[in-house]
Amino acid sequence: MAKVRGAIVVDTERCKGCNLCVVACPTNVIALHKEVNGKGYNYAYPLNHDACTGCVSCATVCPDAVITVYRLKPSK
Repeated sequence: MAKVRGAIVVDTERCKGCNLCVVACPTNVIALHKEVNGKGYNYAYPLNHDACTGCVSCATVCPDAVITVYRLKPSK
């Protein structure tokens, strides 16, 4: 069975930096950026793209639904 790869996209302007996605990520893909968005929050971003499995844990716990998860099954 091929390993499923994932990728996340965060709407950085809507993210309020609650850190729930960082804690929920089992592969430590997400971190809070040192810079702030237009509202003054440290927003979430994918720190380690290659470790993402597309498990959707981050998007599930996000209270503002700012995370979109994509899955890609590599071809043989």
